[in-house]
Parts: sequence; C-alpha cells; structure tokens
Amino acid sequence: MQDYLAENYRVLHPCDAAVIRHHSGFYRQFSPGSIERSLEFGAGPNLYPLMLAAAASRRVEAVEIGAGNVAYLTRQLHEGPDESWQAFYALCRRLDPALPPTLTEALFRVQVVRGDARSVARGTYDLASMNFVAESVTEDLEEFTEFCHSFAASVRPGGHLVASFMENMPSYRIGGASRWPGCPVDRAAVHRAFASCTERLTITRIEADATLPDYGDTGMVLMRGVRTRQPASPEGSGIAPSPASPPGSPSPSSG
Repeated sequence: MQDYLAENYRVLHPCDAAVIRHHSGFYRQFSPGSIERSLEFGAGPNLYPLMLAAAASRRVEAVEIGAGNVAYLTRQLHEGPDESWQAFYALCRRLDPALPPTLTEALFRVQVVRGDARSVARGTYDLASMNFVAESVTEDLEEFTEFCHSFAASVRPGGHLVASFMENMPSYRIGGASRWPGCPVDRAAVHRAFASCTERLTITRIEADATLPDYGDTGMVLMRGVRTRQPASPEGSGIAPSPASPPGSPSPSSG
C-alpha cells in the first residue's frame, strides 16, 4: 500500500486534478449539508474523494475491506492527514469554497467502515462515489458489471452516483513485485454497465497522464448519474443482487 501511495498520491498529478474538477462539479449541485449520508464504495487509501464529499454530506462512510487501507485511513482521521494531501485539498477548496477551511475539519465527517462495499444494504445512501475500484479487482467484464450494479444499488432510487475508472487497464504491478488484476474497460463498457440502472447518465474521459507510472492504461473514464426510479429488482432495474461473500483479494488501487 505504501508503494501505491508513493507512486500515485504523494504529488498532485494532472489526472488527479482532472478527476477533482469533474467530481467537484458534481458535488456543487448540492447545497452544503444537504446530503444526509454518502458512501465511498471501496475507499482504498485515497483521501480526495472523501474531501470532495465534505461540503455536501453531513456524514461520509468510507467502506473498505483491506486491513492495510483501513489502518491507513483510520490514522489519517485520528492522527491528522499526511502533508502531501494538503495540495489536493487546496484544489478541492478552490473549486468548492463551501468546503470547511481545513482538511482536518473536512475529514471530521468521515467514518471508516471495514467491510465489503458490495454487501451494504441496498438503497442505504443518498449519494455514492466509487474511484478506481470495479476495474481494479477483477479481470472479468461480467464481474466488473456486477460491481457497478452493486455500487448503483447502494443508493436509494433517485440517489446520485459519481465514479472514475482507469481506461483499458490490464493486470499491473505496484512497486515492481506485487501483481494486481485489471479489467480493460472504456467509455462504451462503462455505459453498458450503468445504462440499465441509471438515469441522466453522463460519461466523459481524460487522456493518459505521462507523470504517472506506466500501468498500461490509456486514460480515465468518469461517470455521473442517478439511480433509476424503477422498482428495485434485478429484472426491473438492471441491478444485480449483491454477493454474499467478499472478493478474495482487495486491490490496493481501490479508491
């Protein structure tokens, strides 16, 4: 996990800034504090999605299965965030002045919950965010789609969704040793995964970032949408039931 942080989040990369701009625009549609409860689906060690939710959400639940990621998030909340996150928060607050004055204050709204995000009760949240999760824990497109459906099912009908994905990510290595799965997806694959279970679906992409390690991806795909208001059933909503057991190996790139 430390290798992952060092390779991806010790400095603010252009791709991070692009995701933050996209997600900030999503969150600015909500009045400050108007979202009672939001979810970070498979939080990983990435703090900037949690920062972004802090103006709109009164409570942010970061659900994460990996013990190392949970320990890191817990330290960031209880002992104070690493200094490297301050540049991320400065950009978040420039884009959304409704955010609290300090990152520490923003993180007061966050609660870390250890568990499989796919097993949260359906329709629990008003808003959910997922960043670099579904395509980073499987090499199977069907399982990727099931992850996306579980993510959509976590919000109530009419609830809001925002997500980011690595585009065409193959299996990859972190720190030169550990190998992690990757499911190559593009805008069309993301659209297919969400078309049956969302309304007002918007999908965009950003180019590959040359300042990041070359994992083999071709950029990022960003989505936002609203869970369909159709009856909550697999046949009616396109949302598959959540699996009963957790995935066998959580990826450090979750979040």
